[in-house]
Amino acid sequence: MRVLVTGGAGFIGGHLADRFHKEGFEVRVLDNLDPKVHPSGEPPQFPQGVEFIRGDVTDREAFRYALRDVDVVSHQAAYQDYMPDFSRFLAVNAVGTALLYELIVEDRMKIRKVIVASSQAVYGEGQYVCQEHGPFLPIPRSARQLQRKEWEVSCAQCGQRATASLLIEQHTNPYNQYAVSKLAQEKTALGLGWIHGIPTVALRYSITQGPRQSLFNHYSGICRIFVSRALIGDPLIIYEDGLQTRDFVHIEDIVNANMLVLEQDAANAQAFNVGSGHPTSVIDYARLVREKVGNQVEFLTPGEYRTGDNRHSVSSISKLQALGWSPKRSLSQILDDFLVWVQRNGGIPEQVQDAYLNMKQAGVVLSAGH
Repeated sequence: MRVLVTGGAGFIGGHLADRFHKEGFEVRVLDNLDPKVHPSGEPPQFPQGVEFIRGDVTDREAFRYALRDVDVVSHQAAYQDYMPDFSRFLAVNAVGTALLYELIVEDRMKIRKVIVASSQAVYGEGQYVCQEHGPFLPIPRSARQLQRKEWEVSCAQCGQRATASLLIEQHTNPYNQYAVSKLAQEKTALGLGWIHGIPTVALRYSITQGPRQSLFNHYSGICRIFVSRALIGDPLIIYEDGLQTRDFVHIEDIVNANMLVLEQDAANAQAFNVGSGHPTSVIDYARLVREKVGNQVEFLTPGEYRTGDNRHSVSSISKLQALGWSPKRSLSQILDDFLVWVQRNGGIPEQVQDAYLNMKQAGVVLSAGH
């Protein structure tokens, strides 16, 4: 059986390509080798027999060529950063996915399954409960609220602080460009898959971390940023007050989720959360990084915030657990595995651009009032 892994030279895609190869699939990878992730312009070293095609999921003929004689599509290619190039998110994530189904239908390809990488971002500011008025989907916190350092979400009716709920699949509420593009992507995939009889599953990944996360892409998340700063003794810059919570999942648990839904027809035409199901505050994450690295670095909480960030995002994983999946690795193991991999690669590269300064210059990171 032949599988195409789009974005297969990246972090999640690369792990999936290796797993498919190990499981006996004929593996083909399509990746554009974005210079922010692959500054050398060269793909990683794949196992012998993996076919690599350099191309973009927005390039019709490159995509068509990559899809020839394929049985399964693992669609991991995506565009993500925090910069305000809004149109590119939809062009890559949503339109690229529409092109995938367009080609499948146009060329009457016999695809057995498509697995689409979606994101926890589709939930926007999240799902909350007001003690007096019940559950609600909040709009993003306003610039005025954040300027006052009022970090928590409040009920729009009574103004009281609300309680964040675990995110369940039924209620999406995206606002920022990445979140909107990912929901558009999965709706396109699940809708066209259903209409045209192409078995499709969307997996909404929580923050995925572990070995082989790009050491060059400073937008690749808190793990990459905090570990790199801690290793050289720089202070860890914490947005808001550090009490915002996130949901972290090990790359191997993500891979196992993909392999499960590939085999389960019961997963078809649905979206599933893939996360830990447990909240971790940013300040607790920073403490764990400091403990693992062994440098007594400072924590800086300058009262800054990142435009478009949400306050709390922790996914319910009960729906996927009902199919037989559960996460096996803790946040501590995520950091252990990432640090071992960093050491094997000679440490964090010195030439990585400072994403923090770039985001401040672009007006993405702002200072609250004093």
